[in-house]
Amino acid sequence: MKKIQTNCNYCAIDCNLDFLVEDGVIQKVVPTKGYPVNDGFCCIKGISLDKQQTTVKPNSLPWIRQADGTKKTVSWDEAFSYVADKLKSLQADYGTESVAGISTGQLTLEEFAIFGHVMRDYLQTNVDGNTRLCMASAAVSMKQTYGYDAPGYTLKDLELSDTIIFIGANPVVAHPIVWQRVRYNKVPGHKIICIDPRKSETARNSDYYYPIKPRMDLKLLYTLANIMISNDWIDHDFIEKHTNGFDGYREFVKEFTLERAVKETGLSLKEIMELATMIHEGKAVSMWWTMGVNQGYEAVRTAQAIMNLCLMTGNIGRPGTGPNSITGQCNAMGSRLFSNTTCSYAGRDFGNAEDRKIICAVTGSDDDHLARKPTLPYNKIVEGINAGEIRGLWILCTNPKHSWTNNKTFADAVKKLDLFVVQDIYDTTESAEDATVFFPVVPGIKKCGTYINLERRMCRMVPVLPREENEISDYEAILGVGKALGMGSQIEKWETPEMCFNMLREMSRGMGCDFTGVSWRGLENSHGIQWPYPEKMVGQDVAEERRLYEDGIFFTPDGRAKFLYEEPLANPYPQTEAYPYIFNTGRGTVGQWHTQSRTKEVRNVEDVSIKKAYLFMNTRLAREKNIHHMDMIRVSSVNGQSADFAVRITDDVPYDQLYAPEHYIECNCLTPSSYDKYSREPNYKAATVNFVKIGEEA
Repeated sequence: MKKIQTNCNYCAIDCNLDFLVEDGVIQKVVPTKGYPVNDGFCCIKGISLDKQQTTVKPNSLPWIRQADGTKKTVSWDEAFSYVADKLKSLQADYGTESVAGISTGQLTLEEFAIFGHVMRDYLQTNVDGNTRLCMASAAVSMKQTYGYDAPGYTLKDLELSDTIIFIGANPVVAHPIVWQRVRYNKVPGHKIICIDPRKSETARNSDYYYPIKPRMDLKLLYTLANIMISNDWIDHDFIEKHTNGFDGYREFVKEFTLERAVKETGLSLKEIMELATMIHEGKAVSMWWTMGVNQGYEAVRTAQAIMNLCLMTGNIGRPGTGPNSITGQCNAMGSRLFSNTTCSYAGRDFGNAEDRKIICAVTGSDDDHLARKPTLPYNKIVEGINAGEIRGLWILCTNPKHSWTNNKTFADAVKKLDLFVVQDIYDTTESAEDATVFFPVVPGIKKCGTYINLERRMCRMVPVLPREENEISDYEAILGVGKALGMGSQIEKWETPEMCFNMLREMSRGMGCDFTGVSWRGLENSHGIQWPYPEKMVGQDVAEERRLYEDGIFFTPDGRAKFLYEEPLANPYPQTEAYPYIFNTGRGTVGQWHTQSRTKEVRNVEDVSIKKAYLFMNTRLAREKNIHHMDMIRVSSVNGQSADFAVRITDDVPYDQLYAPEHYIECNCLTPSSYDKYSREPNYKAATVNFVKIGEEA
């Protein structure tokens, strides 16, 4: 029996797994012992990856929808030529930006790069990713504050922190390995603190829980800053040597008094002071956030308010500290740096002449075939389709008919497309229902590439099973279209993922993510390598778990982090008499994943989830409305849409809130078209709604 080590491609932890294979069949999946991230442990999703050997696509060849609506199976070459011809003809008829692409955080580094090269460089059009839906706010906050999209922590910091604060994060369900590392913490007297509107699984397992009102995070954080400054609970030396803008911040937060916070946040004076005191008394304070912060209408400033607290108290760059963003998808970090969307490769600047020269030299491209500006964001692509400006769309490994905010807008959009290419391992997703072309590609157990996890660790995906006839990878599908477009010499150096990796490695030289010391083969059967790892580090005794900013030097021109802040915005969707309840969304169970396209492959998932959409309602509210467990209600949103849910009754959700798992299409039927103005990430967490019990409608 052969043992093959590869990485899980669900969430951003990127656990490594050992696949035991015999005669081309996976016999067992075991978490890799000794791997720094998960060390012999993983969640149920990872150990269920063997199911992909039996439950994937029905056909290995692509299909093209005919005029009568039927699907015609064709060869790969015919499909490549068809798509390439349609892309070119649409651009000729309607303009360069009349076609677009949407990728995902689950592709490999190399697949992001080649898709960007074909679409953004050669076709000079727009591509965004569903990373926009989860991590754009964190990425923008770090770029603005640190000068580069570079989270500084390592997961080891969870074990070394004496004060662990989760803000809008539920790792017990969403990131079990993160919670496992918390459980490994042996610091005497360490405290686990959770700030969340809902008494989540993480809140129930914390030492302190603060039930903040939805979208009041920013005001609480500014208040905490005011308290810390007023009491001189700050690190003057760190502020003076390593930051800019503190004096302005000091003046700004004076308006955020305790009395104001008590009125607005839903927390008591005692609770707010208790929280501030614990931050002050902590010797190693770490603050961890995820979608509860990122998916908001002022998410970038909220993330930066977390960062400001850590900067002013010197809780950054030291063991057990940091303002730490918990990433969502398995390669969201790779998407952010190498998809050629919001930045050029490795975080380079589209308009910088020297950066462009380097990219041309490495790739063999000419300057006329390099992207010249950041892409249109996801929402503008969808709006462009609905406006008739974009006529062709190619999506990869994502299901926006389900996952896009106010998802009816995407459902309406795809009906207007002349070309809608869906590339996935399933043709059963909601988005694939409307495809004009479907590219069936292999799952991760049959392809190779590189991933970067939430702590900057690069690891290798290694094929576990051989390909069957006509099976190809995402990389090969993109390459095939590129060749059919007639890219010629512009794509000669992109023939294989390994060739692509070597180019990306060279393009990273001198950048914040410099990984020139990492080799393609060297990542196999390894413990992974955190970037930066430049060539000069090869052969040195380098720790497997490394953090950034230990020297207090950031990526800004002067090496200093910036205090950034702004007056809180008015909630675009406040509670009203017509819509008195707040609709919150998030993860359901450990076994569920995003739009549930892959859920059927998770062992026993039906034992811990239900097939129809459901939400949680407060016990008192349910009693007042005569609603019982699993009764059906119709929820109407401020966005004009409605959807039906079964009700599960709990005291863990406040009286005026409803909480729905994101895994059901009904959920994002109700979320509004509202975005952070800097990151353009959707405001998924705070729609306002009303409801009626089904059978009692007026």
